[in-house]
Amino acid sequence: MNIWGIAGWKNSGKTGLMERLVTEFTSRGMTVSTIKHAHHNFDVDQPGKDSHRHRVAGASQVLLSSANRWALMSELRGTPEPNLTDLLQQLSPVDLILVEGFKRESHPKIEAHRAATGQPLLAQDDPTIRAVASDSAPDAPCPVLQLDDTDGIADFIAAELGL
Repeated sequence: MNIWGIAGWKNSGKTGLMERLVTEFTSRGMTVSTIKHAHHNFDVDQPGKDSHRHRVAGASQVLLSSANRWALMSELRGTPEPNLTDLLQQLSPVDLILVEGFKRESHPKIEAHRAATGQPLLAQDDPTIRAVASDSAPDAPCPVLQLDDTDGIADFIAAELGL
């Protein structure tokens, strides 16, 4: 499977870029899945719903299924967070997996960058960052693309992956 990441500091435009890239690649006829690294105690379940009650009761995994979708929730219950490689093995094969976050992992990435955040470029110290998508013109050790140029960013990723 082809894997490409979007990394960057908080409020740098990662999620918006991910959303636009999923739309762009699917409009090109590709199948796309995503993995998003979340911080802290996120929850996709709703208190009071049966699946939430199963999980709170102590289930290690809860699989929720309907005619439209299914979801598998796994509780770590004190075990270490799975790494990206382990998580990738949970996905069905697709043309492209876009990964938001996991900036310390070794897959190729584009750094989303907004000057207003005041944060330094991750690309200065990270050779896995192959380009920077920015709303300014930072001095980067790799190509700099316009953050709002979704077609250009998608073309860059496709060329890098040979898609």
